[in-house]
Order: sequence, then C-alpha cells, then structure tokens
Amino acid sequence: MIILDTNVISELMLALPVAPVASWWSTQPLADLYITTVVEGELRYGAARLPVGRRRGLLIQSIDLVLANFLPDRILPFDRAAASEYAQIMAHRRSIGRPMEGHELDCQIAAIARVNGAAVATRNVRDFTDCGVEIINPWEAAATP
Repeated sequence: MIILDTNVISELMLALPVAPVASWWSTQPLADLYITTVVEGELRYGAARLPVGRRRGLLIQSIDLVLANFLPDRILPFDRAAASEYAQIMAHRRSIGRPMEGHELDCQIAAIARVNGAAVATRNVRDFTDCGVEIINPWEAAATP
C-alpha cells in the first residue's frame, strides 16, 4: 500500500508530468495506490485559492475526476487511530530536535500511513523522515517499489 502525497497527485495531473514520476507511476499497481482525506483537502484548497475563472474551474474538474474515477474507494481518513499516531509522531520529532510545527498536514498523512502500514510517495522526503513510515521519492530515477 502506497499513500500518494499531494505533490505526487499534482505532478500526475499535469499535461506532461516529469519523466521519473511518469515512469514510476506506470509501474505501480493501481490497487496499491491511495490518498488521504488530508491530501484531498490540500488539493481542494489549492483550487479554492485560485481566482474564479477558467483555470480554477478546470482544476476543480480535474480533481473531481481523479477522486471519482481513479481513487473513489481508496481515500483513507484521518480518524481516531491516526490522531493517536499523530500525537506520537509530533512528540517524537520534537524530542529529536526536528519539530513538525508548520508541517502538521504532513504529520497527519504520516499518521494515516502508520495506521494502515503504508509507505508514503512524496517529493518532500525531509518532511516524512523520522515519522516511522517508508518513504518513496518518485522524482528519483530508481524509486521503488
């Protein structure tokens, strides 16, 4: 199971995603790929903050299309179990001198990943380091699994 971070979904929504990400994506079994309600919120916020107009409308349509057709049953929630993991991750990162204040949404994604035994695919490797999750960087040519 792999949770796609917002930056991965955003890259894949481009007309021409960068080659390493497109290549990584093409090798992944669709059934193994998930997002979180946190990622959905980040995507929708990104669209909502654009000025009303054609670009915003197209982005909202693209997000709706991806969520409805690609990932309808693979959106994991931030629930009570994730809230407990969130607290543990936040405390741990603070205790090792790497607090996550300002990166709480990444911490929520990491918490959901821990609850579900999932890896996180992201370009923001540093934000997920020391969170107790496997990290996959699709921008690296040799990204696995």
